[in-house]
Amino acid sequence: MTSPFFTGEHAMLRDQLRRFVAEEVVPHAEAWEAEGSVPRDVLRRMGELGFLGIRYGEQWGGADMDTLGSVVLAEELGRSTFGGFAITVLVHTDMASVHVANAGTPEQRARWMPGIVAGETVTAVAVTEPGAGSDVKGIATRAEQIPGGWRLSGSKLFITNGVHADLVCVAAKTGGERPSRAVTMFAVERDTPGFRVGRVLDKQGWRCSDTAELVFEECFVPHENVLGPEGGGFGAIMRNFQNERLVIAAMAMAEAETALEITLEHVKTRRAFGGTLWDREAVRQKLAALWGRVAAAKAMVHQVAWRDGRGEDCVREVSALKALCGELVNEVMYACVQCHGGSGFMADVAINRMARDARVHAIGGGATEVMLEEVAKRL
Repeated sequence: MTSPFFTGEHAMLRDQLRRFVAEEVVPHAEAWEAEGSVPRDVLRRMGELGFLGIRYGEQWGGADMDTLGSVVLAEELGRSTFGGFAITVLVHTDMASVHVANAGTPEQRARWMPGIVAGETVTAVAVTEPGAGSDVKGIATRAEQIPGGWRLSGSKLFITNGVHADLVCVAAKTGGERPSRAVTMFAVERDTPGFRVGRVLDKQGWRCSDTAELVFEECFVPHENVLGPEGGGFGAIMRNFQNERLVIAAMAMAEAETALEITLEHVKTRRAFGGTLWDREAVRQKLAALWGRVAAAKAMVHQVAWRDGRGEDCVREVSALKALCGELVNEVMYACVQCHGGSGFMADVAINRMARDARVHAIGGGATEVMLEEVAKRL
């Protein structure tokens, strides 16, 4: 399905990404699933090809594209059928490094952005804690100002890229009378004393994405590693949630579309009761209905991304998309596994892996219920 919002530049990017995924990801990603992480040389290769700097300036090696560029990236990574690979890249490009690009000083950007775009400096963002997820104001990690910098204490949970990240953008309480001005963002480098990976976490899906608990034990962060103004962290997190949720929605719909393609091929060839599964009205009508809903949601993703690129306020629409796509992709996966029958229950079948991976779309980046509350507040 084509969209009027995309340009020739977007089409070229899509072709390059699709070729890269087919040649350099899909043949190897099963091994990455077993290893629990995406190899660093794959991210460096993506940097060489320009895929990690789509939205960043040319002075850092980026392509300086718009929001639709991020959507193209999310869709083509989602089509890989390996959600863990897709989220590893998207956290780096559209959820973590943006804190450096958007709030960093000229010195910080010059220091970190070239390595980020090249895939040499892998990033993570650490907001979620054992007692706080979407409720950012409820975080407990604290930073106390001391001579020369800050002393950071606390822990973070469910941090994608947390095991192997070179640079972690960490949200911590720094005081302030208003809760919305009490959070500051810090750039914490891997070998900083007092910073360690507490646990490597095991997950139902996204198996080739490394996920960790991070621990900060009186971790010293110098003044030059503060990202943005003191007390500006909450606003920065809220602003970037829109980009994060939009790319997750795009990724989810690409996964749903691909799952339907795989399932259509299966039911048109699978013999049963003197014909194919496609000959069964209940099967083909179910898949047809799901195809229509996915196509509609995908069209909304494209339209909202175009509006976002024009600077419009799309918080309501992005929140609605995150809720819609997170639920819809799971409905699609359930139906596709069902259509595959016993083979859909086998762990080494693509549709089974995709269903496991998709479950988190209704949780990560803002649970469906939280998103619907965001929409309701704006109705």
